Amino acid sequence: MPRLGVIADTHNFLDPQVKDLFAGVDHILHAGDIGQARVIAELETMAPVTAVLGNTDDPGFGWRETEVLTLHGRKLLLHHIVNPRDPAEAFQRRLRRESPTAAIFGHTHVPFSEVIGGVLFLNPGSAGRARFHRPRSVAILHLETDGLRVEFCELGP
Repeated sequence: MPRLGVIADTHNFLDPQVKDLFAGVDHILHAGDIGQARVIAELETMAPVTAVLGNTDDPGFGWRETEVLTLHGRKLLLHHIVNPRDPAEAFQRRLRRESPTAAIFGHTHVPFSEVIGGVLFLNPGSAGRARFHRPRSVAILHLETDGLRVEFCELGP
């Protein structure tokens, strides 16, 4: 079954553990606050990458605020700042228009996985250097025949 690496909030630091955790993934989704473009270049040595602009990213790097892509028959919407329980009106309109299987986001540095209104909302947590006394993590999104399965992978200190 296809597997996607999901990462966010690297803030210019790609933990060496990510390479092992993402070994063999089909695609990597970076949900913003990337840092320098070299982070994406390093991820691209592992698998194709789709990334979005985070609130701390330089728009000059060319990442867009939102990406919509279909991988293995699943439509995915990628956006940095999302409140899954109370999405902004513009984001709600985008959800209605796109009807994604999953909405991938970052920003909060807190892992989150919940199906709301038929859409899986997934935040992999923060993969950058430790901040706010929170554990660091990434996620693997398993695209299974009968649905999606999220596996959170904690990064060591």
